[in-house]
Amino acid sequence: QVQLVESGGGLVQAGGSLRLSCAASGRTFTSYTAGWFRQAPGKEREFVSAITWTGGSTVYADSVKGRFTISRDNSKNTVYLQMNSLEPEDTAVYSCGASTAFSWSVLRNSGAYTYWGQGTQVTVSS
Repeated sequence: QVQLVESGGGLVQAGGSLRLSCAASGRTFTSYTAGWFRQAPGKEREFVSAITWTGGSTVYADSVKGRFTISRDNSKNTVYLQMNSLEPEDTAVYSCGASTAFSWSVLRNSGAYTYWGQGTQVTVSS
């Protein structure tokens, strides 16, 4: 059983930055692709970014490309999402998930993820 815990959310002004962390229990996190999703009130859950178990391949949603950076530190069993140039439209609950899939097309779907964290709130004020 994999346990994921997100942290790092908070309130930030437009143009500011936050770094989200997703810490995993056990020694198996390196075997999973990690993904970040977000969901704003009244909206569908949206794919944000994903990174392979090796950390060598990443993918981003067009809406965050150039502003967000995903990375992982396998020695700490942790995945990060560095968010820069934040906009009010980025306001959402951000959740991390772990998937055994490896196709980018599949990993854009939240159904590909077996384990999820509890989510962390990101609020960007205008």
